[in-house]
Amino acid sequence: MQRKLLTLTVALPALIGIFSYLLTTTPSAQDKPAPGLAVNFDEAAMAPRERLGMRLFFDTRLSEPAGQACASCHDPSRAFTGNNGTTIGVALGSRPGTFGFRDTPTAMYLATVPKFGSMLKENQRVPAGGLFWDGRADTLEDQAKGPFFNPMEMNNRDPQSLIGKIATGPYAAEFRKVWGERIFDNAETALDAVAKSIAAFERTPAFQPFSSKFDAVMRGQAKFTEQEQRGLSLFTIRQKGNCASCHVVDEASRDPKKSLFTDFSYHALGLPRSMRIPKNATDASYFDLGLCGPFRDTTPEKDPKGCGLFKVPTLRNIAITGPYMHNGLFDNLRDAVAYYATRDTDPKKWFPDGKKFNDLPPQFHANVDVETPPYQRRPGQRAQLNDEEIDDIVAFLRTLTDGYKP
Repeated sequence: MQRKLLTLTVALPALIGIFSYLLTTTPSAQDKPAPGLAVNFDEAAMAPRERLGMRLFFDTRLSEPAGQACASCHDPSRAFTGNNGTTIGVALGSRPGTFGFRDTPTAMYLATVPKFGSMLKENQRVPAGGLFWDGRADTLEDQAKGPFFNPMEMNNRDPQSLIGKIATGPYAAEFRKVWGERIFDNAETALDAVAKSIAAFERTPAFQPFSSKFDAVMRGQAKFTEQEQRGLSLFTIRQKGNCASCHVVDEASRDPKKSLFTDFSYHALGLPRSMRIPKNATDASYFDLGLCGPFRDTTPEKDPKGCGLFKVPTLRNIAITGPYMHNGLFDNLRDAVAYYATRDTDPKKWFPDGKKFNDLPPQFHANVDVETPPYQRRPGQRAQLNDEEIDDIVAFLRTLTDGYKP
């Protein structure tokens, strides 16, 4: 009941957008949510710093007002996603009526992400790496600090107010034992200790178990079904899905750890505008430009080629991490795959009146990829994937859920 009351504080245009989307979205029978992860945290195997990080990660006292923890948006059963229980594609904050602007990405496999920089891809130097959708944090420690002070998230005023809650909390003695008796004397130093503890927890095997059916197949412990095998082939073939051009898979090595299903690069997909996001519904002039801001220091004037680009996420556990895309537009996985295949051949399916890329100002439409397969096709042409092939790819993607037992 409380969550329903909170959502009613959103402006009327946002509610209209939310309800109209829900009425027109019908998940396919195949796309029923996969069972959640059963994550067991082995405290006995954890180092003291890792155990402390776990206490911090699940502590709902650390928001303002109290009630929201890191785990509220990064729910272990949903592969550490969840948006604090909302159904509109972005997270509910700690204060009534406050919502974030982007879908919460998974916290799994973040220990594999390199620092923000660039990489050589198809003979071009392109941005790559970093945490968050726009790569603005280089390390898990940097990332851990951000939500504590974001007014749309945990809403702490400053380090002093956050550290005061920890210093008077149930594990304050444990914190002093790990970081020293004088750790709470300086709030900034204590904040660094908080971030290092959470990062240590996020580097434990629970966050990168490599325990999916795909991993078992790579190790020779299981076999794909015929449909899953077809899906893998379609996933990799350039003139079909071509998904592996960004979501890298290395079948040849047979080492699951070399198949992270992302190359950490950035891509402009030209997504439809999500009117479920309150900010989008109430401010027609607002655009989320990814690498150009609003959360990075760079601006469109400084780096216009980055406007509209967002980081390519890992597809591991993708079947249980919906909604999908940075704006949480798609509730079911099949729609997300179908968008890639038919964005350019059937734009009316996705955009009002078929006018593409309506969530980007016109001057940045040129940044959207319209050349890499399957995007190179035009309206009326046959898509590179038919309905059965889309289903095959979805079946393969379901093999990426951790916790598989042969």
